[in-house]
Amino acid sequence: MTENNGWLPPGGSAAGQSPTPATPPVPPQPPAGGYTPFASPASTGPATGPGYNPPIGSATGGGWTPPPKPGLIPLRPLGFGTLLGASFQVIRRNPRPTFGIALLLNGLVTVLFVGVIGGVAALAFGRLSNASQQNTDDIAAGSVAAVALASLIPIALSVLVGAVLQGIISLEVSRGTIGEKLTVRGLWRLAKGRIGALIGWSALVTGAVLVIVVLLATAIGLLVAFGGSAGVAIAVLIGICAGLGAAVLWFWIATKLSLIPSVLMLERTTLREAVARSWSLTRGYFWKTLGTQLLVNVIVQTAAQIVTFPVSLVLGFGAALLDPNGDAAAGVAFLVIIYIVTGIISLVFAALASVTASSVTALIYIDIRMRKEGLDLELTRFVEARQVGDVGVGNPYLPHDGPAASTVYGPPSAYGPPSTPLPPSTESPWA
Repeated sequence: MTENNGWLPPGGSAAGQSPTPATPPVPPQPPAGGYTPFASPASTGPATGPGYNPPIGSATGGGWTPPPKPGLIPLRPLGFGTLLGASFQVIRRNPRPTFGIALLLNGLVTVLFVGVIGGVAALAFGRLSNASQQNTDDIAAGSVAAVALASLIPIALSVLVGAVLQGIISLEVSRGTIGEKLTVRGLWRLAKGRIGALIGWSALVTGAVLVIVVLLATAIGLLVAFGGSAGVAIAVLIGICAGLGAAVLWFWIATKLSLIPSVLMLERTTLREAVARSWSLTRGYFWKTLGTQLLVNVIVQTAAQIVTFPVSLVLGFGAALLDPNGDAAAGVAFLVIIYIVTGIISLVFAALASVTASSVTALIYIDIRMRKEGLDLELTRFVEARQVGDVGVGNPYLPHDGPAASTVYGPPSAYGPPSTPLPPSTESPWA
């Protein structure tokens, strides 16, 4: 038996043979898409960039790397805590175009509400004070009806403003996800051409709600007017059942269609396609969507009550202490001050609530698309391309089979300079 079994020592050679030169390693080539993939510590050696933490039990961090987080959220399907926390970080991360726009729009709605309701009430009840005793009842009923009808105008406007604001915040969240911060002008440029669709959607919702309310109120009124005591009992029963049923129906439909503003703004579809898209995306994620939205609204509204109630209480006691004699003029002045201060605080918290609610809905939309369609991979490719200066990459939020799937996203400078640019490719991409 010979001992020459063909074994060669590492880097060596058999006796009497010249060593074979080692083949140099071939550096990895970038994919055809024009972007450079994130370098993993396993292939490039120990990471030296800021913010990288190697996995426990690995000296070099090889074998696993966390998902990139270029901006608001990590580019992976979101857990409940991340989803909830990110919705409250949107304002802190970019306050001027988010809180500023919300405060402006909600302020306009509040001013219109006070102006319309106050003006109609002053005219109606001024007429009532000058009416004769015979016409008092008729004029009083007409005044109440006029005030109720006038209140529908600011209510409809608030629905419209809510839809527009949700669409604008969706744009901010989508850009914040990839590490960009837009100015107010940049947001309006992105929203150009989509505001009409949002207004159409809000008008459709408002019209449907008004039709249902009018029909239900008419039916109850007819029962009360012509049904006698039995009609009143039936009307009360119908009102209770209809109210409960309408609440359940509203939560169901509103949740299923809550992603429509995000779809309209980010995928730039028609309204009919957006309705079908929102309905399909929320399939399987109904309770998560509803529960997260309700929890965020409860948190914000509770915080508003915690702040508003002590302020009203302190101002009320202050009015009593400063005016112990009960002067009517002073009481009216203090009452006006209380309403103004409370209204300002309520307006601020209304703006905070609207931004937070819109943000969590946009984040839910992104999270569902990550889970169902792999949007996190598309966003990662987009961020990688931007790191090497490729501004011609397609919009990652557009569906691949859509007519505008190849639309270029555009450089960040087209919408205003980002406050926090993406990290250069020489640094670690992990945040």
